[in-house]
Amino acid sequence: MKLHRLELTGFGPFRDTQTVDFDRFDADGIFLISGRTGAGKSSVLDGVCFALYGNVPRYDGPDRRLRSDHCRPDDPTEVRLEFTVGGSRWRVIRAPEYSRPKLRGDGETRESARAELFELTDGGWVGRAGKPRDVAEVLDGVLGLNLQQFQQVILLAQNKFSRFLLAKNDERQALLRTLFGTRRYEDYARALDERRKTAQQLVRDRGVGAASLLAEAERLVAEQHLEGVEPAPAEDDLGARRQAAVTAVQRAEYRVEVRAQERTAAEAAAVVAAAEHARVSALRAAQTARDAAATQLAALEAEAADIDADRTRIERAVAAETLRASLDAVAQTAATQTAASDAVRVAADRWEAGGDDPDVDLVALDALDDQLTGGLARWQAAESAERDLVSAEATHTALVDRAATQEAALAALRGSRATVPAELASLDDELATARAAAGAAEALRAALAALAQRLEAARSAETLLPEVAAADAAYAAALDASAAAGSALTALLQRRLAGHAGELAAALVDGEPCAVCGATAHPHPAAPTDEPVTDDMIAAAERAREEAVAAERRAGDEAREHRSAHAALAARAGGEPVADLAAQLAEAEAQVAAATAAETQRDALQARRAALVEREAQAARDIESLAAELAVVREDAARAATTADALRGAVETARGAFASVAERVQEATARRERARALRAAIRAQATADAAAEAAASDLADRVAASPFPDAEAVTAALLPAPTVQRLRDRVAEHDQQLAVVRARLLELQLELAGIPDESVDLTPAEVALAAADAARAASITALSVARTTAERLRDLVQRTDTAYAEIALLDEDAAVVARLADTLQGRAPNTKRMTLETFVLAAELEDIVGAANLRLADMSSGRYSLLHTDSLAARGAASGLGIEVMDAHTGQSRPPQSLSGGETFLASLSLALGLAEVVTNRAGGLRLDTLFIDEGFGSLDAETLEFAMRALDELRAGGRTVGVISHVEAMKEQLPAQLLVEATPQGPSVIRIPSGRVVTGRS
Repeated sequence: MKLHRLELTGFGPFRDTQTVDFDRFDADGIFLISGRTGAGKSSVLDGVCFALYGNVPRYDGPDRRLRSDHCRPDDPTEVRLEFTVGGSRWRVIRAPEYSRPKLRGDGETRESARAELFELTDGGWVGRAGKPRDVAEVLDGVLGLNLQQFQQVILLAQNKFSRFLLAKNDERQALLRTLFGTRRYEDYARALDERRKTAQQLVRDRGVGAASLLAEAERLVAEQHLEGVEPAPAEDDLGARRQAAVTAVQRAEYRVEVRAQERTAAEAAAVVAAAEHARVSALRAAQTARDAAATQLAALEAEAADIDADRTRIERAVAAETLRASLDAVAQTAATQTAASDAVRVAADRWEAGGDDPDVDLVALDALDDQLTGGLARWQAAESAERDLVSAEATHTALVDRAATQEAALAALRGSRATVPAELASLDDELATARAAAGAAEALRAALAALAQRLEAARSAETLLPEVAAADAAYAAALDASAAAGSALTALLQRRLAGHAGELAAALVDGEPCAVCGATAHPHPAAPTDEPVTDDMIAAAERAREEAVAAERRAGDEAREHRSAHAALAARAGGEPVADLAAQLAEAEAQVAAATAAETQRDALQARRAALVEREAQAARDIESLAAELAVVREDAARAATTADALRGAVETARGAFASVAERVQEATARRERARALRAAIRAQATADAAAEAAASDLADRVAASPFPDAEAVTAALLPAPTVQRLRDRVAEHDQQLAVVRARLLELQLELAGIPDESVDLTPAEVALAAADAARAASITALSVARTTAERLRDLVQRTDTAYAEIALLDEDAAVVARLADTLQGRAPNTKRMTLETFVLAAELEDIVGAANLRLADMSSGRYSLLHTDSLAARGAASGLGIEVMDAHTGQSRPPQSLSGGETFLASLSLALGLAEVVTNRAGGLRLDTLFIDEGFGSLDAETLEFAMRALDELRAGGRTVGVISHVEAMKEQLPAQLLVEATPQGPSVIRIPSGRVVTGRS
């Protein structure tokens, strides 16, 4: 992984955008990030971590303080980082969530966290993710390292070098587990331990099950009384208990054989008893059936007279049924004859009521029908003309009235149009006057707006005068304070120089050269001062001067801003006082109001003139249209009068003596209908009389030929069809039952010939049968119980044998699993008390220690080397991940805690670099082209520092770039490629390359 470019905006101590171009240090390979304490050196590395992981290692609490405190409300906070992994170049842009003051009003507003990720392709930068969650997911796959691995491999943060070296075994295990992802080995061991518990529990469960089977077999033996005479075996003697159960199985099988023989004998006895019971029951049933048949025959013979009467009724009903049609015909013709007579009477009454001759005959009625039909044809045609006459006269009247109305409207339109020219002339005069008054409205409004702005500026300038005076006073005070702080710093520096001279003079020895000038004579040595000036005093004075200078600049900026603002407002006011501008504004407002009223009047007059012109044009169009319509109406009225005259002559001819043609048609139609009704009634009566006479004659002939004396007798003999069928069914059923009962009685009498008439007694046979059935049921039950007991007991013994055989196999498997699980969990027989995960991590730790010793041997001049130890820890603690230090001077190993501060730093740095190398190899071969080391070199002496620098110099091999953060002056001299982070007098920090520093290859 190689970093190319970092941009920090509004982040940490940096307010304005600061850019770090890591590529410019490629030629040198190692560079120094320097600056005073608190300037923000470590914030550069914080920006890298935040860009890649959205997190900053130094801020683990809830107040992360990523946004710069120097930011103004509208300043952004953002980090941009470009880097390359595996040949692909990426750019990540990330902003934290933070609160900032609202741009308007009081309170704060919340800015949400955001993140974007881009990849450089042939077509340029292409977006790959646009949300923090999505960016994190993509970067997890790209980087291959989590944040903790990144801190151990790429960014070695300050005060964390010794964490890995001095950690206890369990702490070191937790860190290595995170770096190497070995939790799965712990999961393997845990899973195997769970398997051990499961196997052992299974053995116990199966043992309980087998014991339950044997106990169930013994309970069944006792319940069925299958015990022998020998005493019961002991509870813990499983062999004897099993043999007793096997013997009980043999006894149960013998009992089954005995119960089978008993069942066979019982079934034979039951068959004999059942046969005897069946014989006696059949004899008793025959006797009962004979008695019932005799009783039923007597009852049927008693019903013979009623059955003969039913037969006679059926015969007469059948004979009468042949005359039913003739009877119905006589009844129907009589009814028709009566109805026809009533119709003739009604038609004659209507005919006479109409004033016609009551003695008219059919010939006269036919002649009258023909006469009226011809007249109606002529009069109905005239009736249509009569209706058209009414419509024609109404149309003529309406057209005449419409023509009169249109003539009046035409005269009114012509009169109204004649007044328009005079009204237009009057409106034109008023409109000219209004237009002249409204023409100056726009100019007056512009002047009014300008006066309002000038008045507002004059009032603001008048209000700002006290603030200008206060700002000038504050600036003067800040100038004095800045001068005083500068004088105080100068005085301290002078005292410091004087103190240095005294210190040098105290070390001079006559005859020995001076360390400054080289002279061996010291005629006037400086006297030492009583109050030495310390670095802290100088630093405090410098901070005080910087703060005073910053305050002076702020006060000067504020004073200039106030003066500039006041001058701008005065210029906008035009130099006139507020009172004069207010009077001018009032006069301008009155003029604008008058011009606005004139505009309103002008618009209204223009609208009225346009409406009047439109009205005159519309009147001309209406006159022309109305005149044309009037001519058409007059022509239509003339045609309507001609049509009405023609229809009137035809109607008067057809009306005759009647008031109207319709009345004449109505009277003729009614008379013709009365004549036709009377004629039809007379003819219908003649037909009905003939039909009645024929039906009566036919009925008389048929009755004379039948067995009945007259028609009344025929009617009395008739029966409904359902009644006849019911009588027939009753007769047939009686005849059939009588024949069947006689035959059955004869059969039973023959069957019981020689048998006494008294009923046979069934009780002895029933008692014997019940006893035989009970004995057979008992034998069946006893055999079933014996078989069930034998089968159940045999099954329990077999299942018990199978269960104990399985338990033996399961116990062997459980012992193997338990031994392996205990070994992987660090329990006996594992004498090292190392878990599986610890064993894997121990192998990784050996590689880490080997890689660290390659550097520690050089930096410690061969004195120290690290040892991995798997010795047992005290008080049962986890073992296998111990680290000791071998001292070549004594030949003895000792704990890392015994090293001095500088030695601890060298050992920790070597171990951290070895850890970085091994973790990198385990991370899929991720190439580390950029590495950072933050602080810690101040505890080394000059020679050891040179060794450390040599080790760092080796990290540049293969094009790697190493960034080092340190205050050590010697490192500033040895590392010409530098980034300087310094705080400005205004507060925010900036990043720059110090003047005179050249980024070039290191010699």
